[in-house]
Amino acid sequence: MSERPPSPNSPDYRRWGERINDYLMRVRSKLEFLQTGSPATEDGVILWSTDGYPVVSKNGEYRQIVLADGYAAFVSNTDQSTTANTATAITWDSSPFGDGVALGSPASRVVFEEAGYYMVAFSVQITSTSSSTKTLYFWPRVNGTDIPNSTIKVSLHNNGGTIVMSRSAIFNFAEGDYLEAYWATDDAAVSLDASAATAFAPATPSVILNVTRLRQ
Repeated sequence: MSERPPSPNSPDYRRWGERINDYLMRVRSKLEFLQTGSPATEDGVILWSTDGYPVVSKNGEYRQIVLADGYAAFVSNTDQSTTANTATAITWDSSPFGDGVALGSPASRVVFEEAGYYMVAFSVQITSTSSSTKTLYFWPRVNGTDIPNSTIKVSLHNNGGTIVMSRSAIFNFAEGDYLEAYWATDDAAVSLDASAATAFAPATPSVILNVTRLRQ
């Protein structure tokens, strides 16, 4: 159980002040470790878990307090194409920022240093180069395995037409897992399009992936 500050139990407030000071010196810089069976009968008790994170009691259980790590952004600033009916990995050429999530090798892999639940937000800009109808498919792979029931399907037919497609999902990753984004199309007259900057607007990446850890 977490230690509570001493209460004044006598008229000797000087002694009580010394005990308060001693208490603050011990608890202000280091949290008590969460032990097996530690009760969470009172809301708002903060402890330090053996997993390396602070936890707080709420509604009869200890819940992790998410620290400012486990996030990243990945972008592709180049056009990407593929042959028809061929699963192709999307590659990333830069990561503007990140902590605990990094670009792996090959450059299609996003590697997670810590286990946990992550929000992954994906968006892609698609351009058609013919007037025929083209259907595109996008889906995630984790450690080389397709995730069931995860495909995004979109069609485009206007010659020179461009659309932006996006989706967010929550994944549960283990330490060292890697995520890849795959795509395919039934007609190669389409590409993931990166647009150059103009006089009035900045450049547009062809693909963007944002990752945020929610909890362990």
